[in-house]
Amino acid sequence: MPQNLLWLKKNKEIEGVLFKGVESNYNFNNLQSFLKQGSFPKFNDSSYSRDILLSQPVANELQIQLNDSINVYFINQQQGKASVRRLHVCGIFKTGIDEYDKTFAIGDLRLLQQVYNWQHGEIGGYEIFLKDYKNMDTMNYRLYDMLPQAWISRTIKQIYPNIFDWLQIQDVNRNVIFTVMAIVAIINLITCLLILILERTRMTGILKALGCRDWTIQKIFLYHANMIAVRGIIIGLVAGLGICILQQQTGFIKMNEAAYYVSEAPVYIIWWQVIAVCVATLLVCFLALLIPTWLVKTVRPVKAIQFR
Repeated sequence: MPQNLLWLKKNKEIEGVLFKGVESNYNFNNLQSFLKQGSFPKFNDSSYSRDILLSQPVANELQIQLNDSINVYFINQQQGKASVRRLHVCGIFKTGIDEYDKTFAIGDLRLLQQVYNWQHGEIGGYEIFLKDYKNMDTMNYRLYDMLPQAWISRTIKQIYPNIFDWLQIQDVNRNVIFTVMAIVAIINLITCLLILILERTRMTGILKALGCRDWTIQKIFLYHANMIAVRGIIIGLVAGLGICILQQQTGFIKMNEAAYYVSEAPVYIIWWQVIAVCVATLLVCFLALLIPTWLVKTVRPVKAIQFR
């Protein structure tokens, strides 16, 4: 997929972008969710396609509408001249990443080959999509070792490092928020059970006087505390899933697209993760609730029975 500098002209407005040339078998599924209007370029067998796919920011800046015809000037930097073509705007896309949207337009590879007098089959580069983006560094190293010396391999992270730096910052924020929430929840659980035990000090003393073992009394408090925790988990699960499903259907939670690259909060429910979170929460609650029950061992029956 070669990229070449060109100028888009509509009336007296001019904007510079990079032209991505693709073949007829190019898989546009990766861009399907970003297509706002129209369709992807249509390819014919005899000549190159005159369709061009523009981004929403570029179209807005040049006041271009769907199905408009625009003059496209292809810049040949080596020869110092430009070739002009009249192209049809077949579709408008928007990824939400301004740096990408304001940079690229997509069209037929054969148009580039004709404008720059490339031989048949000559291209400027390949674009590789991975099923798991986490493997891109590993794949990049492998390609770098396999390619000829004149060729280079770069990942999308190397091309747009600022986007991935921003994503890493969001991951740090997420981890900090989750950690603070977990600490606050555990402290509240321990405090709740401590109050429950202190309110039942006389009961604890009477049970001990009747011969109950410490662990038996601890299990009584753990049972009631875990019932409260289970009810809380169920209420949280229902409320959380309800909000997530509602967001998927309506997108009522809006976001600043310029800052977050998305216009609404994205939601994707992975059921095994939901179950894992519920089980882990119950386990953490149980372990946290064990701590205050050790207070039962310090209770003396005589003093506890007299406790007011």
